[in-house]
Amino acid sequence: MDYTRSTAKQWAQENIKGMFNCPVTPMQLDFSFDEAGIRSNIEAFIEMGVDGLVVGGFIAECWNVTLADWYRYHEIVADAVKGRIGLWSIVLDPSVYTCIEKMQRLEELGYDGAEVINPVVQLRTDDEIFNWFKFLTDNTNMAVCLYRTPVSGKVMGWDLMKRLTDIDTVVATKQGVMNRAESLKLRSILREDFIVSDPFEGNFADDLHRGGQVVFGELSYIIYGKKRHLVNDYRALSAQGKWDEAFKKSEELAPIRELYNEVFIWEVINTFTYASALAGMKAWFEAIGLAAGPIRPPVEQCSPELRERIVSSLKTLGVS
Repeated sequence: MDYTRSTAKQWAQENIKGMFNCPVTPMQLDFSFDEAGIRSNIEAFIEMGVDGLVVGGFIAECWNVTLADWYRYHEIVADAVKGRIGLWSIVLDPSVYTCIEKMQRLEELGYDGAEVINPVVQLRTDDEIFNWFKFLTDNTNMAVCLYRTPVSGKVMGWDLMKRLTDIDTVVATKQGVMNRAESLKLRSILREDFIVSDPFEGNFADDLHRGGQVVFGELSYIIYGKKRHLVNDYRALSAQGKWDEAFKKSEELAPIRELYNEVFIWEVINTFTYASALAGMKAWFEAIGLAAGPIRPPVEQCSPELRERIVSSLKTLGVS
C-alpha cells in the first residue's frame, strides 16, 4: 500500500477522486465466473477512463458466492488491473474475523482499501458498532470506507460517524442513504480530511461545486456508453470554475439517468436490496458491448420484456 496508518487520510484525499465504479460480474451459462469476460471488461473500463474500481460487493454478486470463489474473483481482478487504476473491494460479512481475514488477503493482492458495511446482524448500539470497527481496524492496516446504508439494518448516526472518522485508517464513507441533504450534512459536521461520497453521478457536478471529489461505488459512468464523454466534459468545466456550463452539460445526461433510476435505483429503494435489480443491469452491460451473462440463482433472470425495453431505450438515447 502507498500509505501508512498515519498518512491514510492524506493519501485518500489525494488519490480517491473522480469515478470509482462498481461493475457487474460476468458469469458463464453454468453460473461460474467468466474469467475472460472479467478481464475483457477491465480493459474496457481502463480504456474508457474509469478512475478506480470498487469490486466484490452486492453489484458484483459477491454476496452469492462461496468463500473460495470470493478469493478467486479478487485474484482475477487484481491480476487484470495490475495497479493501473485505483482498486477497492467491498466487505459485507457480519463476522469481524472473516472481515479481517479477507482484508489481509486483499492487502497481499495489492488492493488499496475496502468499503465495509456495519454488521447486518447482532450489533446495533453505537458502542457495539464502534467497537466492531475499532477491532477491525486494529487488526488490519488497510484504508476503510464506511458503507452507510439502510441495507445494513441500521444507518449509522451523526455521533457514531464522528467517532469512527477519528480512527486513522477510516478515510471515507459511501453515503448510501439516498438523501442528498444527509450527504451535505455529514460533510459539514465531519472532519475536513474525511471524504463523504454521494454515490449518485447525477449530483456530481453540484458535489464538485460543494467540495466533493468522488462518486464512489456505483455504475453510472460505465453504463453511459457513448454518452459518458459528457461526464468528462462537465468535470473539465468544473475544474475551470465554469459552473453554469458544467451544470448545463451535466443535465444532458438526465434522460439516461431517468432510465437508470427506473430499471435499477427505484427497485433498490423499494426493496433495500440489490439482488432483483441487478438482472436488468446485466442486460444493460450487454447492450453496450460489455460481458455480463446470467445472474446467479436463486435470483431471477431479466425478463425478455425488460431486456427489450432496455436495449431499445439505449439505442433511442444514443447510449449504445
